[in-house]
This record gives sequence, structure tokens and C-alpha cells, in this order.
Amino acid sequence: MDFEPAGELKIGQVGIANLRIRTLDVDRLVDEMRGRVQRAPKLFARAAVVIDFGGLSRTPDEATARALIAGLHEAGVLPVALAYGTTEIERLSEALGLPLLAKFRASYERDDAAPTAPEPPRREPEPAPAAPAPRASKAAAAASPAPSPANNPGMIQSTPVRSGQQIYAENRDLTVLTTVGAGAEVIADGSVHIYGPLRGRALAGAQGFEQARIFCREFHAELVAIAGHYKVMEEIPKELRGKAVQVWLEDQQLKIAALD
Repeated sequence: MDFEPAGELKIGQVGIANLRIRTLDVDRLVDEMRGRVQRAPKLFARAAVVIDFGGLSRTPDEATARALIAGLHEAGVLPVALAYGTTEIERLSEALGLPLLAKFRASYERDDAAPTAPEPPRREPEPAPAAPAPRASKAAAAASPAPSPANNPGMIQSTPVRSGQQIYAENRDLTVLTTVGAGAEVIADGSVHIYGPLRGRALAGAQGFEQARIFCREFHAELVAIAGHYKVMEEIPKELRGKAVQVWLEDQQLKIAALD
């Protein structure tokens, strides 16, 4: 008898967009998403999106949530799950028939200065994040401190990252010695260093580490992001394309500058 499974299921790091709802205005949200898809169709058309209601004071009712999901579909993206929040959000996810993803909450914890802490999750509690390194001078910041202990070495990718591939460095920096091709994605919980052309996507500080940086020798990125703050190709100054650059987060704004 053949005991081999017909399908092999693996759990891995997936680059899914997170839509943080701050104002529950369905028409406005749909218009904003439609604009993103029109500006960068290669990135956002039919992109998987997790809806995060954690920034609202009240959980929306099922009818409103369904209207938002339908509108996002019409705008060109594919809502696939709700982000973890309260037990009300958990019940809403069940009513909508969507999964609940806990990990997307982590990078927003420091953004919400609410007077009361959110209700803890009923499923799989988040591991406590490593304490970030103390803020250093600009010169020291260029050294790109990692969010992991010193005994956790960085990950090195020595072969090209080709279209459709995704490389993830968990709790450490990622160094790519060659090319990141168009349609490829490199992700690190620490910083990302790319010594060849970056033509795909680079995401640093994936679990919310805001001191992470991206360094690139030849910049043609489709998207760069740090701790969830991103810019797409259309938003990047043309004079930086093809240059050696660094990307960092300053006052919740993503900065890109040429390296001397």
C-alpha cells in the first residue's frame, strides 16, 4: 500500500500585505486600494491581503466586513485572512469563513498608544520579541545592528535569488552576494545587505525592528520595506535608480539615500 501523501504541506514565511484599518470607511478604503493597484499593478494586482481591524475602537459587524471584502476584491486584491485582535475579531473571522493570523499584529504593537492593553490572544501566544539595541549615532547606525543575540550569525545567500523565489532570514540579518531578480523577494527580521543588483523586493525588520536597514549596491527595486513601511518603484526618485543606496526608517517615514 502507498502511504505517501498526495500533497505535502509546509508552513513557511509568506510575504502577504497587511491592510491596517484606521478609519472604517469602506468606500474610501476601496478607492485607496484601487489607486495602489493602478500605480503598481505588478505588485498589488491580485495580491493576497490580510485585513487588520486592530486599530479600531470597535470591531465592525459582519455586514460591514463583508462589504469591505467585496470592495477589495473589486479593487483588484484578494483578502485571505484577518489579523489577530480580540475575541470579537476571532468570532468575526469564523463568521466570514476567513482564517485568523496572529503574527501580523506584532509589528504594530508599538504604534498603538491605547490606554488599555488589547485582550491577549486565545491561540498560540506571540513569542516575546528580542530587546532592540540602544539607539546609536548615525555612524554606528550604518553598522546595522541586528535584532537577534550576538551568537545568532547572519544568513548569507551566495547564489542569485530568481523570480518567484523568497529568502527569509529569521531573527538575523540577510546578506545576498549576488542578484535579487525581478519578482524575487528577500526578507529579514534584521537588516538586508545586497551586493548585486536589487530588481525584486527587499523587506527588513519584518517583525517590527525599526532600526533595521537595507543596503544595496545597484538599486532597481520593485519594493523596499522596513518594519511594514514601504515604497514601490513608482515612489522612488529616478535619480536613485541604479545607484548604491541605503534605506532606513526615520520618524515613521521611509528614507532612501545614495551611498557615498
